[in-house]
Parts: sequence; structure tokens; C-alpha cells
Amino acid sequence: MGCAVMSGTRRKESEMGLCRFKPYPAYKDSGVEGLGEIPVHWEVRRLKFVSTLIMGQSPPSERYNASGDGLPFLQGNADFGAEHPEPRVFCPEAPKTVKAGDHLISVRAPVGALNTADQEYGIGRGLCAVRIRPPLVDNRFARWSIAVSSHGLDTVAVGSTYEAVSAEDVSTLVMPLPQATEQRAIAAFLDRETAEIDALVAKKERLIELLQEKRTALITRAVTKGLDPNVPMKDSGVEWLGEIPAHWEVKGLKRLASLRAGAAITSESIEEIGEYPVFGGNGIRGFTSSYTHEGEFPLVGRQGALCGCVNYASGRFWASEHAVVAAPRAEVHPQWLGYLLRAMSLNSYSESAAQPGLAVDTISALPVPTPAVSEQRAIATFLGRETARIDALIAKVRDAIDRLKELRTALISGAVTGKIDVREEAA
Repeated sequence: MGCAVMSGTRRKESEMGLCRFKPYPAYKDSGVEGLGEIPVHWEVRRLKFVSTLIMGQSPPSERYNASGDGLPFLQGNADFGAEHPEPRVFCPEAPKTVKAGDHLISVRAPVGALNTADQEYGIGRGLCAVRIRPPLVDNRFARWSIAVSSHGLDTVAVGSTYEAVSAEDVSTLVMPLPQATEQRAIAAFLDRETAEIDALVAKKERLIELLQEKRTALITRAVTKGLDPNVPMKDSGVEWLGEIPAHWEVKGLKRLASLRAGAAITSESIEEIGEYPVFGGNGIRGFTSSYTHEGEFPLVGRQGALCGCVNYASGRFWASEHAVVAAPRAEVHPQWLGYLLRAMSLNSYSESAAQPGLAVDTISALPVPTPAVSEQRAIATFLGRETARIDALIAKVRDAIDRLKELRTALISGAVTGKIDVREEAA
């Protein structure tokens, strides 16, 4: 309930962030399991008593178009944008429509996602619209309250092909209710506070982007220009390389490493615990009882969104068919080779737009800058140290983002369930 009530218990940092707010003067039992106590002057209503629910219905698939002709149609929470829905298809007319201000809940996996319509839409079977009936409930307050209660829908979702909830499940969601003026005050408070948190998160996410750009630039410069800024340079004759140190050579990548896809393995053969790690396109997928490789190798993601992603594997491991193993030849340092591969933007050599795949023969023929192995080792050591520092900074910023998001969630929940009193804060 506020910090005074919660004292003596171990609280998460997000809950500690609510301690600047006081609890309400008096509470009563809500009568609802999981909700606990609510302010004494609040009521509890089920969603079905304060709103009209509209379950989506999809027209025949041949009626859809992507050209923007007709009514924008939402097929599920995949069409939810950051602020408002972003439809990908349209249709001349829809069996079920919603209007601006209606709240949209995803009733198919992942269940409980929420958005608010900003115009008229057609909605499909994966969505349920909640149209609040004033004046008992303020629509903005309802948006925040539903955001909290809809998180519990995944606990009642059922289904073998995909999980889903029914209209009855949505209708029984609980909404703790103060008077309308207090609802508006809470909504205004949450609008302001979450906007400030979102702005902080956006700044930190931008900082991560800048750090990642710095990391990429550091790697690219080191593997193409070396570590000595005063070394004599020469034209490499390769457009993407430009000038390289005069004592370096330009060789085809296939002279430095053999690039081959790993071996197929079934999901049944991969366990959470085992003797040898299984590497896919983006790191370890699990473990298995046998191995395909032994040593130290850079691995390149071969297909899909992970195409061109570079990781390292060492010791005994299984490389799956989704990873390309770059086996360094003699006089090639494996970690330097990994940094070189990262600098080559390998995803730009993927083939097939529908399911991108790495064109191994193409990249094997690419010309690359090649210093002596002693300099390769020095570059790898330098980059290992410097990228570790950047990665540590990125991890700290991501942790701060997670804490801000946890605080945001706790703030919304605390305000709309009456655990904290924000009436003076909203003034």
C-alpha cells in the first residue's frame, strides 16, 4: 500500500521509487483476490459494467489489400504502433469496427497487449475493443487501469495452436474506481510522469545507439588502418577500404579462412544442460552430447534477421546449420579474424529478401586488409580491451532503462489501484 504499509518487507527498487508518495488515509478490503485493499472511498467494478465490448471479426482474406484502399484493418497486436495502431492492410468494409478512443486488447498470443484507436478501424478476431461508457469512468483513466488489469489475461489464456482469451475473460477484468474528478487527476498525473520516464528512456536508448556506433567505428578503424596513426599509408585499390598501412597486404578472404556452414541438428537433440554448447546464428542455443568442432573460431549468422552476425566459439562445440564457421588458416589470429568479419558488414551480402541467406562464396572472394599475425594479435588485444569497456557502459545504460521501465510499471499500478495517493501531485 504506500511505503508505511510495505515497511518491513523486501521491496524491489521500482517499489522503492514510489516511496515519495504517501498512501491514502484509510483503506478497505476490495473483495477481489489479488487486488487487496483499496482506498475506503473507491469502488470496484468489472469491465463489463462500465463499457461495451466489441470482439473482432475478420472478413474473407481476399477482401484485404495493402494499397490503402478502404478502411484500415487491424489483425492483431502486430499492428500496434508505439503511439497508435499502424495497420498493414485495408478492406472495403469490416464486420466489426471501432472508433477513436476505443481501447484495443489483444486476445490472442501474446495476450494482453493494449493500444488505443485514434480513428475508425476494422478489427479482426485477435482483438477486443473496449468502449468506455461515461460519465462513471474517465476514458484516459480507463486506459491506464486496463493497462494494469490486462496483464493478468495471460494467466487465463488457453489453446493448443495458440493461446487466447474470450470476451468473458475480458469482461471480468477488475477496475478500481474513485470519483470521476479523481480519475482525471490520476490520469493527468500518469500522463505527465510516464512522459518524463519515456523521455529519459529515449535518451538512454539514443546513448546506446551512439555507443554501438562508436564500437563499430573503433573496430572498423583498427582492422583497416591499424593502431599506429603515424604509419605510412597506401591505396588499397579496394573501394570500401581506401588507404591501408603501407606494409599490409590485400588478400582474398578465402586465403585467410575457410568458411563453411555447420551441421544440421534437431531441436530434440538440444538440451538446456549438456556437455557441449550448440551455436546457432546468434550464439548458444543450448547443449548436446557431441561436437562438430574443436578450437577457436569466429561464427557468422547465416540466415534471417541474424544474417551476418558474428560471435566466437572455443573449445569443443556443435555449430548448427544456421552458423557459418570461419576456420582461420595458418598465420591468422582467430579473434582478429572475428573483428575483421564484423567490420565487413556481411549482412549486405545476403541473398533473397524473403529469407535472407549469407552468400558464402561471394564473401569468401572479397579482398581484405591483412597485417602480419603479430599485428593481428595486437589489434585483437586492443579491441578486446576497448570493446569490453564500451560493452560495460552499454550494459549499465540498459540496466538503467530496465529500472526506469520497472518504475513506470510500478507507478501506473500503484496509482490506478490506490496503493499511492497522487492527488496532490496531480494538482
